Amino acid sequence: MISSVQHLLHILFNVKGLIEWGGTLLVCVIVFVETGFFVGFFLPGDSLLVTAGVFAASGQLHIAQLLLLVPLCAIVGDQIGYWIGRQAGHALYRREDSLIFKKRHLMRAREFYEKYGGKTVILARFIPIVRTFCPPVAGAAEMPYGRYVAYDIAGGILWGGGMVLGGYLLGRQVPNIGQNIHYVIAVVIFLSLLPPMIGYLRSRSSGAPKAAAAPQPARPERE
Repeated sequence: MISSVQHLLHILFNVKGLIEWGGTLLVCVIVFVETGFFVGFFLPGDSLLVTAGVFAASGQLHIAQLLLLVPLCAIVGDQIGYWIGRQAGHALYRREDSLIFKKRHLMRAREFYEKYGGKTVILARFIPIVRTFCPPVAGAAEMPYGRYVAYDIAGGILWGGGMVLGGYLLGRQVPNIGQNIHYVIAVVIFLSLLPPMIGYLRSRSSGAPKAAAAPQPARPERE
């Protein structure tokens, strides 16, 4: 069982192999699942898109397709997450942990939402795990849908298009970068994990006590 899980994780995080095998279609499917369903919180995001951009620079993928389809899939995926939160509401905060759902991830996204408000929908795109759990939090908080869609479209374009375009420009500027793509992936993963690590260290240093009772869902944001 453990060896099977390890093998699955090895496949999922071998972003170079995933792209070589599934191309643009698989990239879009992974983006859609990561942003739309709780099960997607562990899927590669930033590293996948940057690597796809590098592949596009070498002609293995079409940059125009990526720039169109990746943000679209990210936006559509978030809509599903939002309506899951809107329909489930308070029940999400009472749900027990399972293999694909961890309440601590939901609470982390909720704290992020309370701190940054509607801008969370954009900022969360660039933080692993938070980008998966932010849409349900916004839905549970009954954030006005028109406002949410506006933020979501902006975030989907900035994150999806920005990551792909960044990888593409890197691939165009650095000769043979594809042969050392594992270094690029390592750097992208480190940078994507840097904000949550900083936040964790700050929370540890502040020594703020945690409430014993489970907090109520975030209050609806006023327009």
